[in-house]
Amino acid sequence: MDVLLHAKKFGVRSLLLQGLTFLSVLTSAFMIWKGLSLFTNSESPVVVVLSGSMEPAYHRGDILFLHNGYTPIEVGEVVVYKLDDKPIPIVHRVIKVHTENETEKQYLLTKGDNNNADDRGLYNPGQLWIQRDEIIGRVKGFVPYAGMGTIWMNEYPQLKTGLLGALCILSLFSND
Repeated sequence: MDVLLHAKKFGVRSLLLQGLTFLSVLTSAFMIWKGLSLFTNSESPVVVVLSGSMEPAYHRGDILFLHNGYTPIEVGEVVVYKLDDKPIPIVHRVIKVHTENETEKQYLLTKGDNNNADDRGLYNPGQLWIQRDEIIGRVKGFVPYAGMGTIWMNEYPQLKTGLLGALCILSLFSND
């Protein structure tokens, strides 16, 4: 009942203005994301580390900033790659590089710093190397633990729903 009284108090025009403001914020965020994607040549220029496989270099919840340049990838670089049958990208270090002489095509072998074995067990069946086109980007920087909120929202969907609901209500009924 309070919501209806509040809506009548502010009027339909004010509620529409608040809705459009909220929509413009979402649109701006999307445009910034796409701009970063173009600038970094990466479909996902920012990722969150979801496991402890890269400790001590990167911890669960760290936000990684990626760039996907055209120079050859070298042993020791940390890359993020995505396989066709896996929905979540993997963050691991390159431990071997094989380059074909004729085509300059690169084949990479990766491993998590905290893992005992290389990633061949994670690759698609029969696949021994990942190819350059499976690389989303190379890690160029990070912010420690800044992505823990994302992990919590994925692990506790009620938290995500509650936060989104609260943000929608606040944006619709704020006085500014």
